[in-house]
Amino acid sequence: MSRIPKQLTFGVIIGNRGFFPSYLVAQAHEQAEALFGKLGIKTVMLKDGQTHLGGVETRQDAKVCAELFRQHRDDIHGVVVLLPNFGDEKAVAEAIRLSGLKVPVLIQAEEDNLDKMGLATRRDSFCGKISLCNNLRQYNIPFTLTTQHVCALSGEVFEQDLQRFAQICRVVKSMQGVRIGAIGARPASFNTVRYSEKLLEKMGVAVETLDLSEIFTRIKHISDDDLRVHEKRGILIENADASGIPADKLTQMAKLFVVISEWVVANDIDTTAIQCWTSLQENLGINVCSIMSVMSGQLMPSACEVDVMGALSMYALASASLNPASIADWNNNFGDDRNKCVLFHCGNFASSSLESPSMGTADIIGTTVGKENTCGAVHGRLKSGPLTYFRLSSDDFTGEVKAYVGEGQSVDDALETVGCRAVIEVPHLENLLAWICNNGFEHHVAMNHSATGVVLQEAFSKYLGVNCYLHR
Repeated sequence: MSRIPKQLTFGVIIGNRGFFPSYLVAQAHEQAEALFGKLGIKTVMLKDGQTHLGGVETRQDAKVCAELFRQHRDDIHGVVVLLPNFGDEKAVAEAIRLSGLKVPVLIQAEEDNLDKMGLATRRDSFCGKISLCNNLRQYNIPFTLTTQHVCALSGEVFEQDLQRFAQICRVVKSMQGVRIGAIGARPASFNTVRYSEKLLEKMGVAVETLDLSEIFTRIKHISDDDLRVHEKRGILIENADASGIPADKLTQMAKLFVVISEWVVANDIDTTAIQCWTSLQENLGINVCSIMSVMSGQLMPSACEVDVMGALSMYALASASLNPASIADWNNNFGDDRNKCVLFHCGNFASSSLESPSMGTADIIGTTVGKENTCGAVHGRLKSGPLTYFRLSSDDFTGEVKAYVGEGQSVDDALETVGCRAVIEVPHLENLLAWICNNGFEHHVAMNHSATGVVLQEAFSKYLGVNCYLHR
């Protein structure tokens, strides 16, 4: 089961300053409960009685708020600060610092009305937000801003900001303590998918390895009529039309699926990178693509060719949007259109992202290992729609993990070819490809149907310490 959180909980701080109208705090409390409830987000928030109107204004208020957050620290994915009036910037900043939470922070400031600028109704949140941001920066607490400097708590702009912030929080939480399963050795000629386990460990990401020989041994001890095999065969058939695949090949795939799945569960694996050629074809007579497609569809993505950084990229993409991610090659130009290109892989895409997915053979690799030994590849055209592409890479020369991200469109221009394929359109694609080449990135890229480029860039650059280039 995927560890990506679907239910989120936010700690909510409502700032106050005594010589501004305090009734605005109670009003903000009501509006916040309604909004978070509407979006299905749980909250941890002070109530009237714990502090004055449930706001945070003094150091004592900050201590009470921090203690409340500490009691729920394992549940809180992010902190949302609401400024219905100027607020006390120091008290709010201290509440976050004293809580010990290392989560994303969103700052909202309510807008003033021109007909309510008297002493009894004015807010001055416009100014208070600047003061709070200054204090948070002094305290080295990273934060996220709303689209507009001030916006109505009950308005559509802030609701969209809150949904975007939820995606950031989901990415940050998902990336903490990720466990990647590296199954088999990378293809000998693929220096491009080399990576640094030590740089990943520095990020808090662990890599567990499994040799293919262990998988082959375990498969030998599973009978064809094992109930686990029957279950996995059914999942594979449901994933993509398998009517053209021989029964013995489906059984062999199901056995491989059983072994991989049980190892994943036993080792708390979140995402996998698998040696997909040529050992599996030569020893088992099948491709692993359909198994990878199923796992990616379950938000436990699986990358080809032991591309560990690619698997991590897929996991991040899936966590941002809760949509399955796939991995592909930046593979072909699309005629003379320099803003379009073809993304391609033998057949591993999540089936829900494809038009009429079917299971077949991997014809390209079949030219060397025999087409009959490549059953299991998924064929299908990526559905049209918004697309986000993303790539993490470990750079031993600079001692850092780096990334790039951007958005485009999957388009339905005619393309006659096999495997999993897509025609995509990316603004200023030539500039992006030059940037990828000049900065030593791999030929693989993770992508899915979403519009989460800004979310991923902010999550990684601001909260996860990864320098992430956003292509526009």
